[in-house]
Amino acid sequence: MRKLVYYVGVSLDGYIAGPDAEFDFYPLSDQMAAWINERYPETLPTHVRRLVGLDGVPNKAFDTLVMGRGTYLPALDVPTTSPYAHLRQYVLSSTLKIDDPTVRVETGDAIELVRRLKAEDTGMDIYLCGGGKLAASLLPEIDEIILKSYPVVAGAGIPMFSGRFRPTLFAPTRRESFDNGAQVTWLARA
Repeated sequence: MRKLVYYVGVSLDGYIAGPDAEFDFYPLSDQMAAWINERYPETLPTHVRRLVGLDGVPNKAFDTLVMGRGTYLPALDVPTTSPYAHLRQYVLSSTLKIDDPTVRVETGDAIELVRRLKAEDTGMDIYLCGGGKLAASLLPEIDEIILKSYPVVAGAGIPMFSGRFRPTLFAPTRRESFDNGAQVTWLARA
């Protein structure tokens, strides 16, 4: 069965972005960027893949992406309506209208969507791209978290999970460190 994987960058105080969805405050090094490009190239938006020479590189871990409205909207500033054209894209929103056949807007239950995707016979894992509200609503279905922890305090912003109190155990299975002080930790549902 396919897994739902929350692949996410986070500050020391638990924020995935600043108050206005900023994420450029994370200290990214050439070493870590090369690692991301090699290991998880499909997590880069299509326009970024072109800029860094990854256009046409096959997906390695994910073939489907699930994101919330707040994660999708910055794509319109690029401008593009299909920010991850190399993946099947699902945006969960009850208000968003997108005129692009490569992006599916889902207005129903996020958990039901993920369960349908997980039950498909073939395919790679499902990339939960954010944000914090969607991640909190999908917590019962998250099988793994790949946590990129950066050595920076944001002070405020969008939390990694923004929902009700629901303690859920995950167990670290692996960790890698980088020259910028960041660490990537793989956590499996305990």
